[in-house]
Amino acid sequence: MKKKNDVSLQEAMQAMLKQYRLEPQLNETRVKMLWEKLMGKTISTYTANIRVRKNILYLTILSAPLKHELSYGKDKIKSLLNEEIGEEFIKDVVIR
Repeated sequence: MKKKNDVSLQEAMQAMLKQYRLEPQLNETRVKMLWEKLMGKTISTYTANIRVRKNILYLTILSAPLKHELSYGKDKIKSLLNEEIGEEFIKDVVIR
C-alpha cells in the first residue's frame, strides 16, 4: 500500500540532483563517457581534453587536420550529444 509521500527511486534521485545542483557535473561526466562511443576510437585517440563549462563543450584535439574537419561538424556533435543525454545541455562546441 502506497503512502502519500512515497516516491520512486528515480524521482528521489532526480530531486536530490536538483537540490544539490549536481546535474551539470553528471552531464559533463556523461559527455566524457559518450565521446568515444559517438565519435569513434580514432577521433577519441586524438582528443586530449574534454571539458564542459557553462553548457559549452571545449575539446582539445591533437591533430590539425582532424581539428579542421571537426570544426565543420560542430552542430552535428552538439545534436548527437544532446540527443544521447536527453536534453539541450550543450549549447555550443569550441574546438582548440
